[in-house]
Amino acid sequence: MKKMILTALSAALVLGLSACADKGETNKTVAQNDKPVISEEEIGLRKETLYTEDGIAPVKADFNKPAPGMSQRFERSYENAPPLIPHSVDGLLPITRNNNACLGCHMPEVASSMGATPIPKTHFMDFRSQKMLDHLAQQRFNCSQCHVPQANVKPLVENKFKPEYRDPEEKKRSNLIDTLNEGVK
Repeated sequence: MKKMILTALSAALVLGLSACADKGETNKTVAQNDKPVISEEEIGLRKETLYTEDGIAPVKADFNKPAPGMSQRFERSYENAPPLIPHSVDGLLPITRNNNACLGCHMPEVASSMGATPIPKTHFMDFRSQKMLDHLAQQRFNCSQCHVPQANVKPLVENKFKPEYRDPEEKKRSNLIDTLNEGVK
């Protein structure tokens, strides 16, 4: 029975596509309701052909170069957003389970003496078992998966987003563990 239904659906799809081909409607953009036709080169942010990468170079980004401890911190993009890395990451990457230079300054017990942002409690929680750990959770070892260096580049698209914070201090720190636990108890 399933084979018969799949065969019928496949035949309908093929017939529908061939009907469009007979009308010359494949492989071109059709203007509907007098809307302007958008070319393929206008779709992406690069304004280049989508079929080749020849001659395409990534945007030149000027990453902040101050050494750790010597840089200006950025406000979070929104409440509980991962903070941006305000310092150079030269020599700190790649991060592996056995080699994570971020921990030397950002572990909670040393962060204040180093002038660094401490790793939040969420990174010490195993969300599968709902238990707090006395060490960094295994799924949180790769800091650069969420935290990225800030680059001085011209935005490709104007951003009018204005974040709202329930507490002004959340611009500088995370309260995600409290937010996750709201209404749980």
